Formats: sequence, structure tokens, C-alpha cells
Amino acid sequence: MSSDASVLFDAPGPRTRRNQRIVAGVLLLVAIGIGVWILMQFAAKGQLDAAKWRPLLWTDVWSEYLLPGILGTLRAAAISIAAAGVIGLLLGVGRLSSVRPVRWLCGAVVEVFRAIPVLVMMLGSYALFVNRGMFPGYESLAGVVTGLTFYNGAVIAELIRSGVNNLPKGQAEAGLSIGLRPGQVMRSVQLPQALTAMLPSLVSQLVVVLKDTALGYVILYEELLRKADQIGSWQGNVVPALIFVAVLYIAMNYTLTTLAGLIERRTRRRGHTAALPATPSADEGLPAAP
Repeated sequence: MSSDASVLFDAPGPRTRRNQRIVAGVLLLVAIGIGVWILMQFAAKGQLDAAKWRPLLWTDVWSEYLLPGILGTLRAAAISIAAAGVIGLLLGVGRLSSVRPVRWLCGAVVEVFRAIPVLVMMLGSYALFVNRGMFPGYESLAGVVTGLTFYNGAVIAELIRSGVNNLPKGQAEAGLSIGLRPGQVMRSVQLPQALTAMLPSLVSQLVVVLKDTALGYVILYEELLRKADQIGSWQGNVVPALIFVAVLYIAMNYTLTTLAGLIERRTRRRGHTAALPATPSADEGLPAAP
């Protein structure tokens, strides 16, 4: 136990650690018991029969339901991630602006979109697009992307603001001392370091975007959860279809997290190992003394 941590709380003694293990064991047994009871209820309803799971392996089910659902989920997530990244970067930089009206406006936008639930934004934008005849044939996709973009853009903006503010003040002062303008300091010095430092939070936000595409079910968007509901209605295997789709979500999120983790480690390794270009000294380029 470090001295810093001991200042915050006392290290648990042998009796406390034993009690913690007992409580953890009891909670684990309760969770296992609840899980077994749920499975028994499913089995009593015939939802765990092999015949209920077999349709999930049919070629027609994959070609007509699962693959289109996966593509719909990934399409909405990809568009939302790209758009939220752009909006989040603009709003985050705006919140750090030295121009007070710009800073206040961007701060107000961020706080508003962070406070509104994603589903409310999806429903509102979907109703607007349908009533105005916008994005014909793609109203559901546009509604999902709009809700995810504005909410996650506001979250990314706050991540950027906090990341830049957590940098040592000497970074900006050093840039200004060599003649860089505040905008150049932000673009060339502060943002690259802040983005590298906040990569874990950005990765977590990407997973949130992918999962929240399931909210498009409410506005009839053809994503994976809606396709699972259609399979369950067709084959009468709602529980197996939902469990199978949950496994697919886990696989997609794990793949996304793994890829993002590889990019994060490579970026950090490059930042630690890359050397700055050599700066010529005042004596370089001068003729050698005789």
C-alpha cells in the first residue's frame, strides 16, 4: 500500500479482508443462483431447445437478417463516429478559444447536447426529417446518426477541453515564447499531446457509439437488434435470437476495442521513441576557424 493511498483510506486488516471475501463469495453465489433460475425458466418455456437455436445458423437467416443487421449497425456507427469526431474537435477547440463569445457559445452547445438523452434526439430528428421530407428513404438512418453525432460530439468536446487543460502550462508558454501564435500552439503543441493522453477515453466512447446504435430500434432503423426481433417473431425463438445477437455485439465491441488498443499503443510508442528534428546550433554552417 503506497503512502499516498494510505492518506485517503486505512489499509484493510485481516478481519476486514476476510469479511470482504465472504461478502464477495455470497454475492457471486447469489448471481449464479439468479442466472440458473433464469435459464431454468427459459428451459421450461422451450427457449433453450436445440430446434430454437438451429435457425440462427441457416444461410437465409444470415443473408436476410443477421448480415444486413450487422452492416446497418456498423454503417450508423461509422458515420456517427466520424461526424462526432469533427464536431467534437470544433466544439472542444471553441471552448478553449480566447474569444469569449465563441467560448460561451460552444460551452452552451456542449452542455445542452450532453444533457439531452440520445433517444430523445433520435426521436426528435426522425420526426423532423419525416415531416420535412428530408433524407427520403433514409430517415431512420439520419435520425440515428443525428442523435449519436450530437451527443457523442459534445462528450468528445469535453474530453478535448479537459485533456488540453490538464497539460502542463509550460507547454503553451514555451510555444508562445518561440513566436508561435495561440492558434499554432493549440494545433501543433497542445492538441497532439491531449489527443494521445485521452485515447483510452476516446476508445470507450467508440464502444458506446456502437452499442447505442441499438436505440435505432425505436425509430424502425434496420440494425442488429431489430433484425433479432424479426427473427424471433418469425421462428418463435426470441430469447435465443437475443442471446445470439448479444454475442455478436460483444464480438464487434471486442474487435473495435482491440483495434483501437493497437492504434493507441502504436501512437504512444511512436510518441515516446520519435526524436525531435535536430535544431542547428548557432555555430553550425559557419566556416571552421583556421
